[in-house]
Amino acid sequence: MEIREYIAIAGAISIIICVASYVLAIQRPEKEKSEVYECGFQAFMDTRGTFEVRFFLVAILFIIFDLEISLLFP
Repeated sequence: MEIREYIAIAGAISIIICVASYVLAIQRPEKEKSEVYECGFQAFMDTRGTFEVRFFLVAILFIIFDLEISLLFP
């Protein structure tokens, strides 16, 4: 078999599995799952807001220095 056949078979199996899980799953939406948050408060603003770049820079610096310190003291 060639690579194209393997890719086609893998794609077909993945599509079949996704469709079967959607068809066979028991779909009963409950009131608790439809509620906003665990705390019960409505969101004050859009929860999909963007973060500032400074947040990501601080996170990256934390990861870099955390790894550096952990490798410094074996």
